[in-house]
Amino acid sequence: MSGLVRNANVQDGKEFVMRVRLMMVCGLLVSAIGLAVEAGGGGRQDESSFEDARLIIEFNATDEDVGVQLFVDGDPWKLLRVFDPNGTRILEIKGTGSLKTQGLTELFFESSEPSLKDVSLEEFLARFPEGEYEYEGITTEGEEIDGTAVFTHAIPEGPILLTPIEDSVQNPDSTVVSWLPVPDPPGSEIIAYQVIVTQILDVLPKREFSVNVPADVNSVTVPSEFMASDAEYEFEVLAIEAGGNQTLSSSGFVTSQ
Repeated sequence: MSGLVRNANVQDGKEFVMRVRLMMVCGLLVSAIGLAVEAGGGGRQDESSFEDARLIIEFNATDEDVGVQLFVDGDPWKLLRVFDPNGTRILEIKGTGSLKTQGLTELFFESSEPSLKDVSLEEFLARFPEGEYEYEGITTEGEEIDGTAVFTHAIPEGPILLTPIEDSVQNPDSTVVSWLPVPDPPGSEIIAYQVIVTQILDVLPKREFSVNVPADVNSVTVPSEFMASDAEYEFEVLAIEAGGNQTLSSSGFVTSQ
């Protein structure tokens, strides 16, 4: 065999070996990618989620004012951003210093509640469009955390209060808060009521009784253990719809000696 032919065969053999090795490497890469997909998301680490993320409307039918309430809870985080359905960032909270190291978990706040004389309901709803509000954060470990709050414009009517009659004198051993059933708002339904009774005092902490009851319950007896004689109280009844929006009516009474 001539040297030229022998060199050609050697070269072909080297190319063959290289092709085999390349095929083996590609095969290993494909297998690794497949395992990563099975393990969770095509090689991308899944984001953790907030345990709870809510944005609701609270309307005060007695005082005729309106605002929003925001709640979030989850693993310790150092940064939180909230975006409306249009992608506009409406909130950013950042822990710094020791709070950044310690981290935050549960957060609740209420917005201001302007009177409808100052901000009409239409203006208010335009500020907060319906849809999904995205919660994005960074945990104290540097991982991403997210959540979604579905926000609607389904606002219940204010409960019509029956008892106690405003400014009436009540027996502290048998005070009953009652109201008429609230009709379901369009596109939703009433799922619960909340009753809050607060003793008016000049000292802290304030004394407050609060209870949530099902939608088919329309009266609550205030425990005598909570009540005091010759005292002044204010109370609220909140109608809560399926999306979490709530409307309250309020009044007050005093107790006998």
